[in-house]
Amino acid sequence: MNTSDLEAILRAELHRIAPEIEIDDIDKDAELRDEMDIDSMDFLTLVTALGKRLNLEMPEADYPQMNTFNDLLGYLGKKAG
Repeated sequence: MNTSDLEAILRAELHRIAPEIEIDDIDKDAELRDEMDIDSMDFLTLVTALGKRLNLEMPEADYPQMNTFNDLLGYLGKKAG
């Protein structure tokens, strides 16, 4: 799966959690929870949905690698690649 595919999946899952946010307007290098105004439960929902959709294990120990949109996209690229 290439980066474009992963980004489309990430965008879709983020939109499901925070449909009012325009993902193109966020700073993709800023803290994702702050930029998307999501709480820890929403973040957990996001990680769980991505894990199921991509058939990946995404353990809690890896959460620090998922701070920003770009961090999460890079993480998915490593795990799915």
